[in-house]
Amino acid sequence: MVVHPVLRDAHEAPRAPEACLEEAVGLAQAIELEVVYAECARVSRPHPSTLLGSGTVEHLAQVVEESEASLVVIDHALSPVQQRNLEKGVKAKVIDRTGLILEIFGARARTREGQLQVELASLTYQKSRLVRSWTHLERQRGGFGFLGGPGESQLEMDRRLIGDRIIKIKKELEDVRRTRGLHRKARAKVPYPVVALVGYTNAGKSTLFNRLANADVFAKDLLFATLDPTMRQVTLPSGRKVILSDTVGFISDLPHHLVEAFRATLEEVDGADIILHVRDISHLDTEAQRDDVAAVLRDIGIDPETDDRVVEVLNKIDCLDAEERDALAAQARRDPRQVCVSALTGQGIEALDALLDQRMNLGRQVVDLSIDLGNGAALAWLYDRGEVLERRDDEAHAHLHVALDPADLARFEKRFSASA
Repeated sequence: MVVHPVLRDAHEAPRAPEACLEEAVGLAQAIELEVVYAECARVSRPHPSTLLGSGTVEHLAQVVEESEASLVVIDHALSPVQQRNLEKGVKAKVIDRTGLILEIFGARARTREGQLQVELASLTYQKSRLVRSWTHLERQRGGFGFLGGPGESQLEMDRRLIGDRIIKIKKELEDVRRTRGLHRKARAKVPYPVVALVGYTNAGKSTLFNRLANADVFAKDLLFATLDPTMRQVTLPSGRKVILSDTVGFISDLPHHLVEAFRATLEEVDGADIILHVRDISHLDTEAQRDDVAAVLRDIGIDPETDDRVVEVLNKIDCLDAEERDALAAQARRDPRQVCVSALTGQGIEALDALLDQRMNLGRQVVDLSIDLGNGAALAWLYDRGEVLERRDDEAHAHLHVALDPADLARFEKRFSASA
């Protein structure tokens, strides 16, 4: 059973309650829960003990009994006391939005890094839930012979064990972060520019990733279908090679400790040369979703309004009618930081490729080089790293008109001592 509380004095950006409920149901279905009942519950004044009013709790208890629901998902943050009181009131297990998202993360993480990040977020969440709610937490373990006073209570022991594990995971994730930093440095030496895909969960990032990279990354109409970051080398139409990175989807009301846990993954975004913010432009709450993604990006030091690396990819235009598509296309033509696509049908992908090529060529130098025809390594290097715009061969030399990054030109001249 899924319940979305509608708070009258909510401070967050206005979102349609029906869309919020639909998203919460989607979250539940993402881990194959069968949703037998869903409703928006209006809350005029949040109750400290249960969040919901007593009448609503009684109503939900009746629905639980009639539908035989074994789990109630409250699409809002609950304090440990509220969670416990609601479980007593509705006579079923209750989890809040954070708990549900953590369940999804736990089910989806595949890499060691992803699993560590999920465990860290889960333990941080559990630590706040350690209250004296169960009788076994009142028991005391006997102290050691040389220690005075009573032994350590089960509650204190659980808290200490969780704290120790959190410290250990943070150290392991620090190693992951260092490794990622080394990988980034190695890529900078290659160097292939990095294009990172970000966006609200289920906006179509993985479908777009597959379309651009000719890959087969798991892409499904599910919330949080992608959890572990994926990378592929992609060759743009100009022949320029880039590394495409798919990342975990963002979502509204993502607790701060979840953002913290995935900081090692999000740093991959911060180090990108271009950030493609993929939006489901057909969604009822597309503007609110855009604001949610912007908030998470600001958390890691990227301001989408002022950072020129951020390009908005307005996805799922195939879900719009012709009039809406035309209006959106006219808007994107006026804004060099927007492009309209359908990752599913391929519409607009050529325009996106062209935009990436254009962005990558900014700052490139166009030079004339004369290379000895016998120097195959130098020619191959130029074709691999640069864009050969024109070539003319005589008996001894290949005369090339080529676009190169300044850093690549310096590397070339140092390595091959070519005449330019």
